[in-house]
Amino acid sequence: MKIASLALALLLGASPLLTHAQESGVVTDEQILIKQVQADKRAVYAKNLGLTDGESRAFWPVYDDYEAKSKKLDDRFAKLIDNYASSYDKMSDAEATGILKEKMAIERDRMSLKQTYTAKIAKVLPAKKALRYAQLETRIETLIRSQVYGIIPLAR
Repeated sequence: MKIASLALALLLGASPLLTHAQESGVVTDEQILIKQVQADKRAVYAKNLGLTDGESRAFWPVYDDYEAKSKKLDDRFAKLIDNYASSYDKMSDAEATGILKEKMAIERDRMSLKQTYTAKIAKVLPAKKALRYAQLETRIETLIRSQVYGIIPLAR
């Protein structure tokens, strides 16, 4: 798999997040990272799915819709990180509870979205390609989440 370029983009793009997460908001850096990753993701899917013209016409609109809805979750997550960073040194138990609730809600919503759209993709692609899509999505998502969560300092 040629996910190395995506991993490199994540590492290069994610490193500024640590400094900003400890100092101030990270929305701008995260938005840059997300745009870079989205462009790289599309290239990874195009290369690894080997879609025919007909499959492409069916797949890309579903994929684009998924990414648009996923971006809304990414925006919520960026706002959550920004809130976390701004209250990091003086976080109350009530703020921590709110952050935890929103984190879990975002994760629940992301899994629901992923399940819904994986099922839609399974309807427009042959079974093996749909499985390959799901595998790629899981790998990319795991890579992104591990990089982002790995640079966010733990609550004090």
